[in-house]
Amino acid sequence: MLKRNDFWLGAVLAAGLALPTFAQETTADTVVATVNGVDITIGHMIVTKTGLPDQYKSLPDDVLFEGILAQLIQQTVLSQSLEGEPSRQITLTVENELRSLRAGDALDAKIANAITDDALQAAYDARFKDADPTTEFNASHILVETEAEAQAIQKQLNEGADFAELAKEKSTGPSGANGGSLGWFGPGMMVKPFEDAVVAMKAGEISGPVQTQFGWHILILNESRLQDTPSLESIKAELEAEIQQQVVEGVITELTESAEVTRVEENSLDPSFLSNLSLIEN
Repeated sequence: MLKRNDFWLGAVLAAGLALPTFAQETTADTVVATVNGVDITIGHMIVTKTGLPDQYKSLPDDVLFEGILAQLIQQTVLSQSLEGEPSRQITLTVENELRSLRAGDALDAKIANAITDDALQAAYDARFKDADPTTEFNASHILVETEAEAQAIQKQLNEGADFAELAKEKSTGPSGANGGSLGWFGPGMMVKPFEDAVVAMKAGEISGPVQTQFGWHILILNESRLQDTPSLESIKAELEAEIQQQVVEGVITELTESAEVTRVEENSLDPSFLSNLSLIEN
């Protein structure tokens, strides 16, 4: 099957095509062409444009007009040339597409009413109002396979060896090439034995051997800082997404629970039917 919109690209790029002028007021029902008695309207063209890839949406309207109209005319004559009723696959696809579009409209309406200034403030307060400042750490480590190796490295460091140079030479971890630097990280970002050791350290202090599932570590805490609570504006998009997700889940749960849904008995169908395309062939 041809990819959607691919066959009309030549028309989009054709030279010398100009946007027509309409004397009457233009509405979604304004007819731009009639093919064997079937009208093509401005509304059809607008909807077609919304489904185009971004690189085509950015083209000038006078170019897009002729390209989209050519596509719709071509689709119409091709559709009319097909004898008989639509295939079972087309019918099912249209039903699924309509179901999906209506579901999307229903959710959009709920979401639009849910994201208010009060809702954003409530979501922000729920997350940060009573939250204590978070301490972040900047640490480096040298990872080796055995405790004996870790002890030997600790001894070298206590005798004045450079941590970064030893990390480049000895560490088996991916940060070794960068002198063992792990950058900034907060609570929960490292495995617990590692995090516990860092939390107990002071800036500039070197740890004893610390074992995790990855091996044995020697750590140095470079510095720590308190992470300020972010402003509402800085995480507005994240809060909006959180509210949207809550609304979507709530609406779906409410409507599904109140609906009369009858499902086939478990294990009464073989899931392999999903790959049997012959079931939807005419």
